[in-house]
Amino acid sequence: MAETKKTCATAFPSSRLGGATSLPAFSRSSFPRRTDGSPATCVLHAKKISTATLLTGDYFIGETTRACAAEEGTRQLTAPLQLMAGKPRDSAGALLQPGNNLTLPQVREAGRGGAELRLRGASKVKPLDGVKILDLTRVLAGPFATMNLGDLGAEVIKVERPGAGDDTRAWGPPFAGTESVYFLSVNRNKKSIAINMKDSKGAKLIRELAAVSDVFVENYVPGKLAEMGLGYQDIKKIAPHLVYCSITGYGQTGPMVQRGGYDSIAAAVSGLMHITGHEDGEPVRAGVAMTDLATGLYTYGAIMAGLLQKYKTGKGLHIDCNLLSSQVACLTHVAANYLNCKMEAKRWGTAHGSIVPYQAFKTKDGYIVVGAGNDHQFVTVCKILNLTEVSKDSRFKTNTLRVQNRKELIDILSTRFSEKATIEWLQLFEGSGVPYGPINNIQQVFSDPQVLHNGLVMEMNHPTAGRIAVPGPAVRYSEFAVSHPKPPPLVGQHTVEILKGMLGYEDDAIEELLRTGVVAQHEVR
Repeated sequence: MAETKKTCATAFPSSRLGGATSLPAFSRSSFPRRTDGSPATCVLHAKKISTATLLTGDYFIGETTRACAAEEGTRQLTAPLQLMAGKPRDSAGALLQPGNNLTLPQVREAGRGGAELRLRGASKVKPLDGVKILDLTRVLAGPFATMNLGDLGAEVIKVERPGAGDDTRAWGPPFAGTESVYFLSVNRNKKSIAINMKDSKGAKLIRELAAVSDVFVENYVPGKLAEMGLGYQDIKKIAPHLVYCSITGYGQTGPMVQRGGYDSIAAAVSGLMHITGHEDGEPVRAGVAMTDLATGLYTYGAIMAGLLQKYKTGKGLHIDCNLLSSQVACLTHVAANYLNCKMEAKRWGTAHGSIVPYQAFKTKDGYIVVGAGNDHQFVTVCKILNLTEVSKDSRFKTNTLRVQNRKELIDILSTRFSEKATIEWLQLFEGSGVPYGPINNIQQVFSDPQVLHNGLVMEMNHPTAGRIAVPGPAVRYSEFAVSHPKPPPLVGQHTVEILKGMLGYEDDAIEELLRTGVVAQHEVR
């Protein structure tokens, strides 16, 4: 019986397509389905398909493809094609161009019975290759998020004020040459365009860049960008595909919405400072801006989720991240203690409110942190300390009892730890199965063999500061490397490149924008 052919159509989730895109006709049986009737993932029966179409210059049929089987007539795809960035070439090595009709031999013979449709070099592709991020954020939370996205291959376009640029460019000392080390620490893998957004022509440039981007990230006080015609509702009209992410101090609505967002203030309001510090001491700020960094990580994950949502639905969305919500969410068990038991939190210094022992102990020459997460580990600790009688004491037999008799136990353990140097205790605890470690200063951190083994230092050549080093990403991936980072940019270092490459501006138009101060270009010497 001859197969009938139907057509699937979808509003494809890419700003470059400018509307609905019809897919070529495929036979109904070309697409294997799961037992529940939904489209199968990753597999195409190559012998059933006559042609495939390269849909856009930035996204290509990738290492795996999902498609739908056509129903009667034409309908929307419920699961849009999953695309992966790359530079596909035909079997002769020629670069494939947008809109080419590709016969299967040009792409690859996938084989009898169905196989993955693969592109040459796909294993070297990063997950965000081809994704363009328009980054209007400053200081830490936003730049930290976009830097992590840049590490995964995204092209991050950092928008800065002409001249001064990001606020943190002035934060120092220390400086590497004339560059703020603070700024250098969170701005690798980005390009900088300097735009005066207060000028109507500058705001127009932002809208034009948004239209050809996939993600828009900003950290202005709610309503500020809307005054310039750059709020979410404004941008949605011209770029409905866009993932628009806002980072604020307290959210988009509510009684504190107009307050500026600063790490220390949010840490105070959220209760983090209340629970940080010595037991009988004053509230203490954490050594780094943990509320900003936590918000940056929430933002990073939220944008990834937004991109997945966009690829599933073909629609953009607005993401609301804020410092207060991020830090309150990170209170975890401390918050749950209050919500469920009305137990008010307190400061414990290096200790833990619900586990004993779990804290730092002073040694002859420094500190060691030891934690006994269960009764067996506590017995091991006592054995190492040559305090076996303590593990048999009825006051300390269980963790609940140890928490109740905290002071007596900690006094005993502290006396013993003070009798040896840190290195001696480290040697005694080695291989015991008990969690332990020294309190390192920063020099010791970057001499630690595990830190060195994990490759946590990224080095790169900066155009004015020379060779610089920053802490690298914490995560490693089996199929691609987060390596060869680009150095943090100078203010407006890539202005002309972006205007030409992304927006197609001609030299005379760019010269006029430079002359009138709408944009600025930093000349690297």
